[in-house]
Formats: sequence, C-alpha cells, structure tokens
Amino acid sequence: MTNNLFIDINILQTVPSSNINRDDTGAPKTAIYGGVTRARVSSQSWKRAVRQAFKDETKDADWLQSSRTKKGAHLLAKQLQQLDGSLDDDAALDKAIAAFDAAKIKVKKDKKSGQYLTGALLLLSQGQLKKIAQYVLDHGTDNKLDYKDVKSILMDNNSLDLALFGRMVADNPELNVDAACQVAHAISTHEIVPEFDYFTAIDDERDEDQAGSAMIGTLEYDSATLYRYANINFNELAKNMGSELAIRGSELFIKDFVLSMPTGKENSFANKTLPQYVMISLRKDTPVNLVSAFENPVTSRIGYVQSSIDKLEKEFAATKKFVESPIKTIVLTADSTEISDQANDLSDLLAQVSALLQQEEPQNEESDD
Repeated sequence: MTNNLFIDINILQTVPSSNINRDDTGAPKTAIYGGVTRARVSSQSWKRAVRQAFKDETKDADWLQSSRTKKGAHLLAKQLQQLDGSLDDDAALDKAIAAFDAAKIKVKKDKKSGQYLTGALLLLSQGQLKKIAQYVLDHGTDNKLDYKDVKSILMDNNSLDLALFGRMVADNPELNVDAACQVAHAISTHEIVPEFDYFTAIDDERDEDQAGSAMIGTLEYDSATLYRYANINFNELAKNMGSELAIRGSELFIKDFVLSMPTGKENSFANKTLPQYVMISLRKDTPVNLVSAFENPVTSRIGYVQSSIDKLEKEFAATKKFVESPIKTIVLTADSTEISDQANDLSDLLAQVSALLQQEEPQNEESDD
C-alpha cells in the first residue's frame, strides 16, 4: 500500500484596485459562489507567474529551465548546433524533425511563418533538449533513432514545472506526465462589485486653442481579499524528478506561489501585495481545499482579512470530523491566529516544511510495482 504525502497550501491575500487576470472583454474574471459574485484569478495565470519565477531563480539549473512552445523542433535544432558547430541551419533542423518523428510527435511547416511547429504547445525541459540532442548526434547521419530511447529521454530529466504541472501530448499519450500539483482558481472571500475607471489622455503637443482629449476610455477593475489554494502530491513529484529534487522543488514552489502574482495591468495599478496569511498542512490521507469556509461570504465594513482568517481556521477545525488530522500544520501571519504552530518568517516556514519532508520521505520509497 502506498504511503501518501500531500502538502496543502492555503493563502489569504488582499489585493487593491487591480485587473490582474482579465477575460475576453478586458474585465477582471469573476465567479458566482455562494450565490454572489466573487473576484476570480485563474489557476493558469498564477501557474504561469510561478513558472516565470522558477526561471528567475537561477539561469544555470536545467531542472528550473523549460519551454512550453510549439517551436520545440527549432529549440532542438539550436541545441544540436551548440553541440556540433559544423551543422548548418537546415541540417540541424532536419535532425531535430527526425527526433520528433521518432518520438511520434507531429511537426508541420506553418504556412504563415515558415517554421516547423507541433500541433499544440509542448512542455520540454532544458535537460531533455540537451539529452535528445546528444543522442541524435551519437547516432550519426543516418537518423535511425529508436523510439524507446527517445521516449526514455522525454520521460526523464523533468524540469520542476513539468514535474509539478504535468504534460499532455495529444499525438502520443505515452509521453504524458501526470501532474503532481493542483492549483485552484483564487476567489474572493466576499462579494465584489466591479468598478469602472473613466480616463482621458491629453495630447502633449496639442495646439493652445485645441480643446478636448486625444483619447477617452474606461477600464474595469475590482479589489478583493483572495483565498488561494494549491496542493502537492509529494510522492508523485518524487516519482517525476527524484526525492532530493522533490524536496527542493516543494520548497521552491511554496515560496514562489506565496510571493508571485500575475502581471495583468500591473503598471496601471501597482497592485503587488504580499499574503496576510499562509497555512501549510502535511497530510497522509487526502488534500483538502478549505474554500467552503467562504461559501457564506464574509461581510464587513472594517476589512475582510481577520474575518477571513477566523472563518478559514474554523473550517480547518471542522474538517477533522471527516479526515485525519494533518501530520503538522504551520501558519505564517502577522494577524491573529488560533493555530499553535507558527513560523517566524517565510524562511522559517520553508525550513520547517523541508525538515518534515525529509523526515517523512524514507517511508515513501517504494517500487513502481
């Protein structure tokens, strides 16, 4: 029987007037929950912010470098040329396309750009590109590449984002990677009313007698205290990238999930804030999203944060009637909390989580059978 190990990440974060994630009309995304309109930030937009943060951590670590792109063949061609300077552009691209063919991933020439593209976005780690390039060069000019070898490379050397968020390959499901992380859409703990900013712009070089504006428009925005949630299946993450990197990766994901924010309209609103409350729970039975704490929306005229904390901790206590108590729960906040185990700062929180994972990890080493 597999020993499960899940990491629940619960965050409360207040965001001022902003439009960090907008829909097709340019309005901030919303959701109906508990019968009222909530501010919403999609999981995809926050995952992208986390992925970008990974890339900024270090420029040299392959396990933090990846590309989600249709231009995989061209990236592989560049990698081939870095390893073999004698290859011209056409020769390198031919070899790259042959490698994708060997992996049973279709690559077609785009009529508009002339580039050779996959049918859908494909997530590839830097380590995979390097290994495939070396494998192609080791097999000479005949391009007789073995599918099992190419598949083995593409299922190993995963970057952190690939190991966390998974990969779906429609052309060849055998190359799919199961996600080790789930990220919920963030929603406000309370009802919101969308607002509109009416703005005008004056032409700096207008004539002295010229009246009126050069541009008039409106911009929709809202403000909210958001409940954010994600979880990590640590065993799955360890399967995708090894136990040592899984521990480091869990730390890094928690850090960047806490500190990152989608960048929509950030120059217009300067809305970058930090969380007011972070709760991390390690569980052995099942991950638990505590959003039901806010099905009955918070109502207040003196701020939403403390009331949201109170409701979240009450819901956390209520879940113990249905699931096992966590191995440990740690809270980081400057506000009032009923949770006894608290971290002094973010570094202390991450250190405590890492120590717990190292303590639990030996129990999770099992065969793949």
